[in-house]
Amino acid sequence: MGLVADLMRELGLAAIQKRSYKRTTVVDEQAQVFTDRLERDFDPDSYAPGQALVGDITYLRTGQGWLYLATVIDLATRMVIGWQIAERMRASLVVDALEMARTQGGATAGAIFHSDHGSQYTSDEFTRYCSENGVFQSMGRTGVCWDNAAAESFFATLKNEMYYQQVFETRGRARLAVAEYIEVFYNRRRRHSALSYRTPVQAWNDHHGAAEDLVQAA
Repeated sequence: MGLVADLMRELGLAAIQKRSYKRTTVVDEQAQVFTDRLERDFDPDSYAPGQALVGDITYLRTGQGWLYLATVIDLATRMVIGWQIAERMRASLVVDALEMARTQGGATAGAIFHSDHGSQYTSDEFTRYCSENGVFQSMGRTGVCWDNAAAESFFATLKNEMYYQQVFETRGRARLAVAEYIEVFYNRRRRHSALSYRTPVQAWNDHHGAAEDLVQAA
């Protein structure tokens, strides 16, 4: 270990340490469970933009306490089309994230929304919102992270590339950093191997450009 540490110092490298764990998935054993409509098919080529969405919640520690981040990701483009941050992990957090995705044109009518069995996603408030807005809920199996791998992969990327690289003394600073990472870097600059090394915005524009070409040809 001493040799590794010496070499890292010479090269100006520092290890990224994961921070303390906080549980975000609290299962309500009495809540309704929805069928898995995706069955681990997270391939972008399987869907049109806005057709299949995945969501999850993660935590962010700051000097002023915890923040909870809920996201909605479009599988066809890997774009984060909806997100919300709050100081408490309530059903309204995930409702607001999906509302952003829907009202800003990221979710189509009849979209599938896939999540884990967290109590926020099985709550009456969230299931009612989905029903009233034509969104079909989908859930993986309890305790099987691979069933929502696309959503969890985004959080791992966000934390490794941004969150673990700095210390957030205030909630306000963390909110700004998350907004900049998602809207400026991740959606518009970060290239994905699953998208043939395009950015999410490029993939979105390519899909819509191809759709317009088909309409004009018809």
